[in-house]
Amino acid sequence: MKSLAAVAIVALIWLAGLLAFAERVQRSTPADEPPQGDGVVVLTGASDERIVAAMHLLEQGKGRRLLVSGVNREVTRGELRAVTRAPARLYDCCVDLGFEAADTIGNAQEIAAWARAKNFTDLVVVTSDYHMPRSLLEIRGAMPEAQLVPYAVRTPSLDTRRWWRSATGARRMTVEYCKYLVVLVREAVLSLGDGNSKTQAEASPAATA
Repeated sequence: MKSLAAVAIVALIWLAGLLAFAERVQRSTPADEPPQGDGVVVLTGASDERIVAAMHLLEQGKGRRLLVSGVNREVTRGELRAVTRAPARLYDCCVDLGFEAADTIGNAQEIAAWARAKNFTDLVVVTSDYHMPRSLLEIRGAMPEAQLVPYAVRTPSLDTRRWWRSATGARRMTVEYCKYLVVLVREAVLSLGDGNSKTQAEASPAATA
């Protein structure tokens, strides 16, 4: 009985977290006008709306440069420019393409490397609404010193107000929440490990010599 009660409690906590996660996703769009940052970064996905939105922010002067992370290796700069609908002058001078990332972890690493190479610390992050919480966690993990401003793009195929009413919506929200939890736990464990290492170093006689 105690084990069943424990399972029920865990299930209720998980469900409450899922509902809170879905509420956060719903409230993320329409996105607030972001302040001006050093750069704009966009994580590519199934929809071109992310890239179009990021290019629009660059045109508005919300960043000095734009990184499109996770570009398919078979896509050329010319083909991507057609997607962004960007003026040639702005696109040629201020848009960088990242071809290395194959997933969100890779996006975070690619963004961190790009930002550090440019000495950028204030970044406007553009991705889909449901993908934003996990993306921010990954980027913060790869670049703790960065100041991140989310700019979420609504996913046309996902009704964030009634996501549970369709199998596709329920699956997408649930799977993304589970992925988010995995990253959250991983970063918490890594943070504890860093804290323990720092404490041991401070307590070491060599550290005070």
